[in-house]
Amino acid sequence: MIVNALRKNKIVAGILAIVRIYLGYAWFTAGYHKIVDGFDASGYLQNAAANPVMGPDGAPVYAWYTTFLEAFAIPNAELFNFLIPWGEAAVGLGLMLGCLTTAAAFFALVMNFAFFFAGTVSHNPTDILMGFFIVVAGYNAGRFGLDRWVIPFIRKTVFNQTSSTANETL
Repeated sequence: MIVNALRKNKIVAGILAIVRIYLGYAWFTAGYHKIVDGFDASGYLQNAAANPVMGPDGAPVYAWYTTFLEAFAIPNAELFNFLIPWGEAAVGLGLMLGCLTTAAAFFALVMNFAFFFAGTVSHNPTDILMGFFIVVAGYNAGRFGLDRWVIPFIRKTVFNQTSSTANETL
């Protein structure tokens, strides 16, 4: 019942529009400031690898993530110096404009969990909760945004669906 309301109810779509615009603004401004002011992820990555999240038994909780940081992220810090700010800005624009909203929310969740695995709590739990509702809502979260036109266009041109078939899958 709740999932059905998230995915089809127009009132919920309006509420989700407010949530996604708020969340999108937060993502966009974070990315924008990193792009404009400069950003270097190497210190953050090295600190996250040196100080992993520890469990009550004293062992790292996400040892696989520490291995990922040491083996891939730190040696490729320049890649992350590009991906993080531009990814945050792109996610923010997608959410604010309601364009490819589900994809934007999915990648926001990926970044939130990456920050979580690195030990940064901050506002990530709240962002994850809002992002979860947007992802579950799917198309309805972008109904009052560019998705109203973009999703039918993609379905028509990429997936060769007719408008009646596309509307049935909503």
